[in-house]
Amino acid sequence: MQVLIIGAGVVGLAVARAAALAGHEVIVAEAETGIGSGISSRNSEVVHGGMYYPADSLRARHCIRGRRMLYDFCASHGVPHRRCGKLIVATSVAELAKIESIHKQGLLNGVEDLALIYGNEVTRLEPALACIAAVHSPHTGIVDSHALMLALQGELEDGGGAIAFGTHIEGLAPTPTGWEIRFGGQEAGTLTVDAVVNSAGLAAPALARATAGYPPERIPRLVMAKGNYFGFAGRPVFRRLIYPAPVDGGLGIHVTLDLAGRMRFGPDVEWIDEENYDVDPGRAQSFYARIRSYWPGLPDGTLVPDYAGIRPKLSGPGEPPVDFRIDTPAAHGLPRLVHLFGIESPGLTSALSIAEDVIAALQD
Repeated sequence: MQVLIIGAGVVGLAVARAAALAGHEVIVAEAETGIGSGISSRNSEVVHGGMYYPADSLRARHCIRGRRMLYDFCASHGVPHRRCGKLIVATSVAELAKIESIHKQGLLNGVEDLALIYGNEVTRLEPALACIAAVHSPHTGIVDSHALMLALQGELEDGGGAIAFGTHIEGLAPTPTGWEIRFGGQEAGTLTVDAVVNSAGLAAPALARATAGYPPERIPRLVMAKGNYFGFAGRPVFRRLIYPAPVDGGLGIHVTLDLAGRMRFGPDVEWIDEENYDVDPGRAQSFYARIRSYWPGLPDGTLVPDYAGIRPKLSGPGEPPVDFRIDTPAAHGLPRLVHLFGIESPGLTSALSIAEDVIAALQD
């Protein structure tokens, strides 16, 4: 079976690798000139535990299974990563109720070694923290996302697959022999393949609209939530990831660490209508206030604009979170076509697990 994957982010590459390992002929169409230039290069690089999501959701299942698969993959392929652990902190009684609910949900989901700890137990782990309680997730970690994508690309290519960079897909149409693909770029033309996976991230809904015969009522609206990050101009004071209680649209302005030892803060939630990756230095003021609720010792003048990412959400301000949408032939009725919608956090953690299910759906 010849499979076209649209999008060379971490999920698209994971799907392409899985297809190649299953013996299929694989082509990845990527509109940009390199892998992972969109959502996949603009995130926290966190390997998530899986405690935030409803037990019967795709997010919970793929996050937990994907995390285990990801750690195994990193260990076997030499991808830099660290299981540094994470604390979700409560600084008030109202927040305590939130994190107790997260702890309970994590236990229901089967998250390993999750613990609710209080007061001195927390400060023994992270002396700089100010909170009344925290959920400790020892299996949360960080990963070098670019090295991960390079490893996925390597296995794809070892399996005979290829990436066509600078290739913009303009339309899909079912034919008696498969799917006819119209593409632009320097060598525009058409191609017929047996199966298609839309892993185009922010462009996924537009690509669904360009799919002949796809039910228009199934096409979700794209809601863009920009997340800004600020770097810390000093030595890190935490050894673990530190998360506040969740907020509308995200997990709150948290402490992230990278494998080089740097510490940064973010993302916040900025609802936007157009793609824009500039970080407004003025947003630092709200960062200082929120961070000092759990780290009162944050010095003035130490937050520096870093980068921004955009989450392809399926719900907007004030609306409840929406699960991943993995739209398979069983759901929409068109053969050998899968559209992936709303694959935001924990998409990186879930990538290898999502890939298995997508390939199974194509083969069915």
